[in-house]
Amino acid sequence: MIKGNNVYLRPIIDKDIEGIFNSLHDEEGLYMTGTRKVFTMEEVRNAYERFNKDSTRHDFAICLVENDQMIGDLAINDIDLDNRKAMFRIAIHSRDNYGKGYGTEAVRLAQKFTFEELRLNRLELQVYSHNPRGIRSYEKAGFKREGILRQSLFMKNQYSDEIIMSILYDDYVGGKL
Repeated sequence: MIKGNNVYLRPIIDKDIEGIFNSLHDEEGLYMTGTRKVFTMEEVRNAYERFNKDSTRHDFAICLVENDQMIGDLAINDIDLDNRKAMFRIAIHSRDNYGKGYGTEAVRLAQKFTFEELRLNRLELQVYSHNPRGIRSYEKAGFKREGILRQSLFMKNQYSDEIIMSILYDDYVGGKL
């Protein structure tokens, strides 16, 4: 477990699958992540069984310290030990928990795990330009914009840019001082 002030991260367990499944049917969440596919419960369960066996990823439930409620999930995936880098994704499952700083705190806990436990140098993500709340949260957590894949997503009758962001170990250490 990786504990913060308001949230903590723990490994995904079987009882979390239903919450993850339900979050994959939230229209706003799907739009923010550019997800078109509708997943069945069996597909989600099978995916997490595979993820648990995959040495190139770590999946975590995001839980509230005050009551242990799971409010989201995140993954550090595509871990490349040779180049000391990984990819990152996060989802807060309910609008009720948006704008409370839980996502930013969870991102910082994921960075702690990435840089202090895994000893990686780079954590990268992609976020769409129509997700300003996500972009602000990532920037607050120290991610820097590196590039833009212009008009890489067409959803809801409009194009969105894909913004590539990363944080390096040196940024992380510098941000902690």
